[in-house]
Amino acid sequence: MLLYQDLITGDELLSDSFPYKEIENGILWEVDGKWVVQGAIDVDIGANPSAEGGGEDEGVDDQAVKVVDIVDTFRLQEQPAFDKKQFVTFMKRYIKNLSSKLDAEKQDEFKKNIEGATKFLLGKLKDLQFFVGESMHDDGSLVFAYYKDGATDPTFLYFAHGLKEVKC
Repeated sequence: MLLYQDLITGDELLSDSFPYKEIENGILWEVDGKWVVQGAIDVDIGANPSAEGGGEDEGVDDQAVKVVDIVDTFRLQEQPAFDKKQFVTFMKRYIKNLSSKLDAEKQDEFKKNIEGATKFLLGKLKDLQFFVGESMHDDGSLVFAYYKDGATDPTFLYFAHGLKEVKC
């Protein structure tokens, strides 16, 4: 299995069990998320709890909740939405921080194509949800989520150059 960690913070953000598609000249990865039900599910095994010493409530929390698989699996933390000025400020800082961690070839590729990816994200800014990794580090990569036209499940966007592949 491959894990993808934030190159800056080391937070786990994705794995190869979630296939991605490269967009914006390979700068962004697009990944489909899914709403899933998590929690206790009532299963009738034919037992009679009162005859076996069990009560109606055995301290089990039967609250099933709906979560987005990627957010739950990687413990992503939602952040407040950015306005255009805040987003541009974040991007300038992120480009500077990430560029220093890339080798010369990746750095050139990143700098050449990040402007197009930034414009792509700015065009969707009002529809985006913003997430960071578990550590909630300010300088780490953002993960973006939005709903494509008519979709009931979110689509996630990752900065490909901000991810480090780790085999486990």
